[in-house]
Amino acid sequence: MQTANGEESDYAPLPFIANYSKGLPHDRLGEVDPAAYNLLRRALHTGRHEDFERIPLAGPRKLVNPQAGLAFDLQGPDAQALTVPPAPRIDSAQGAAEAVELYWMALCRDVPFTDFAASQEAADAAAELTAMPSLAGPTERGEVTPRTLFRGTTPGDLVGPYLSQFLLKDIPYGTLLIKQTLDTLVRPVDHLTTWDDWLEVQNGDTTVPDQRDFTRRRYVQTPRDLAHYVHFDALYEAYLNSALILLGSGAPVDAGNPYQYSHNQEGFGTYGGPHLLSLVTEVATRALKAVWYQKWYVHRRLRPEELGGRIHQHLSNVREYPVHSGVLGSTAVDRVFKKYGSYLLPQAFPEGSPTHPAYGAGHATVAGACVTILKAWFDERHLLTDPVVPSKDGKSLKPYTGADAGRLTVGGELNKVAANVAIGRNMGGVHWRSDYTASVRLGEEIAIGLLREARESTLEDAYFSLTRFDGTTISV
Repeated sequence: MQTANGEESDYAPLPFIANYSKGLPHDRLGEVDPAAYNLLRRALHTGRHEDFERIPLAGPRKLVNPQAGLAFDLQGPDAQALTVPPAPRIDSAQGAAEAVELYWMALCRDVPFTDFAASQEAADAAAELTAMPSLAGPTERGEVTPRTLFRGTTPGDLVGPYLSQFLLKDIPYGTLLIKQTLDTLVRPVDHLTTWDDWLEVQNGDTTVPDQRDFTRRRYVQTPRDLAHYVHFDALYEAYLNSALILLGSGAPVDAGNPYQYSHNQEGFGTYGGPHLLSLVTEVATRALKAVWYQKWYVHRRLRPEELGGRIHQHLSNVREYPVHSGVLGSTAVDRVFKKYGSYLLPQAFPEGSPTHPAYGAGHATVAGACVTILKAWFDERHLLTDPVVPSKDGKSLKPYTGADAGRLTVGGELNKVAANVAIGRNMGGVHWRSDYTASVRLGEEIAIGLLREARESTLEDAYFSLTRFDGTTISV
């Protein structure tokens, strides 16, 4: 059963304050025109093209593909048949904790991951988030520490450096060898920290893109770098790269692959490299359709920047909103005000979020789906040798020499790359932690369904085994 969190109707005197409305007309308080929002709901209810065309926009930015949620595929689960739990509410302790984490991510945006242990900002973030157990993030002995800060919650996420090896190692691409150095920003700054800028963006105005420096490249070093990576990536980019790295390194395949025991055959179109490269990218389109149904037709959760507007108006004594006190009294929110002069959530992207609802997350659902394919294909227990981290200037890689350097596995680093990409969107300020945790599991279900049908449609006696994101193991 598809179940939302009730916010669309529970705050009736202040209609739709906890729902996505970016791009529609807003008043001077940043609240959506109820008539415009109801025209959006009508189109989603009827599914008629003419009703979608009647949705009024306040600026030139268009809504991103709401009709995609009604599409279906002939292979894998129907997009509309899968569910995710109701999203945390803005008046809940979990909603507050997730908001506070995002404010700390903004404050720590330029701290290198390798410097978290020595960073006072990271230590302060860990201390405040420890006092907010509703966050449901990773901890050590019940405490958030600089080592667990902003990490994922799946097996392997706390082993080794913050960044997955699959975001650092060279990618063998046919006769090419591609270094994973990304372009940088000429002037890395935060955005939407003034009310006028924030309101213009909520009304769908276009913004001037940040200028990218294509000559000064480096490996991902900071939360801002990771946000920059996921701002411009092709959605399955990191997982195609991971597949190529694993294939190029000769990583052993899963025990259920029929050709590893054959004396005179090898896989190719089935259970070989071309089969994998098709599956790991093909599942992405199914993931997008399923999560777009959740976004537009079930939850319509507001983006973090939209809640930032509510927090700013509330703490500025302009308007009272039912926002949980945990975020209103947060040290992180107070520091943002002292730094920027507003309580708005600083955004890494000049346009803020995309023009579609927050929950679930497209990047996270694709991550969950693609990584599940890879975990099913390869031996997850295989150890990755010669782990690396970026050098101090980010221009080269150096050996990772931590005490757990010999414990990085294929499965753990695949879970980690999914978390890195999904949480990288949070570091940009455009998604919530629960967008990540719920969506990778949604993607996992899509991939498992696709694997079942892929197995049933081939002649070979094959099976797939994998460890799910919750730590349980299954065979398909």
